[in-house]
Amino acid sequence: MLKHYLIIFGISMVPLIELRGAIPYAVGFIQAGEPLELWLCYLIAIVGNMLPVPFIFFFARKVLEWGKDKKIIGKFFTFCLEKGHKGGVKLKEKAGKGLFWALLLFVGIPLPGTGAWTGTLAASLLDMDFKESVIAVILGVVLAGVIMGVASAGLFGTIFAVAG
Repeated sequence: MLKHYLIIFGISMVPLIELRGAIPYAVGFIQAGEPLELWLCYLIAIVGNMLPVPFIFFFARKVLEWGKDKKIIGKFFTFCLEKGHKGGVKLKEKAGKGLFWALLLFVGIPLPGTGAWTGTLAASLLDMDFKESVIAVILGVVLAGVIMGVASAGLFGTIFAVAG
């Protein structure tokens, strides 16, 4: 059981997968009969997903800007900067003064490339207030968790009903 909780924590910290992969993993094992507590899985996934956020906000931009001109890592770092910048510009254009809500929805709607990592990088590139952006990101992560939980329960419920 502890192994599954640690895996949920680890999955939720991985960029691009994040909580969107951790919640379906947890729901799948719960529906398969593992004695995992759903509320604890959510809490662990949220903490795991949020743990990198302060580091991303304060350091990722500096590291990416430092590495964009390096021979081996330059293309990838430039890609990350451009992706974060594009996401930030789109958010700012569409949101105007509602940037907090736009960031919350950007992180909260579970689509590829719109999680806490990208949202936090975009907030950093837009020079948003740290506290405001962390609150928007955590609320977005909670929203994404609820959406993924409902979607996963329906998907896995159907699979187990058909297979069972």
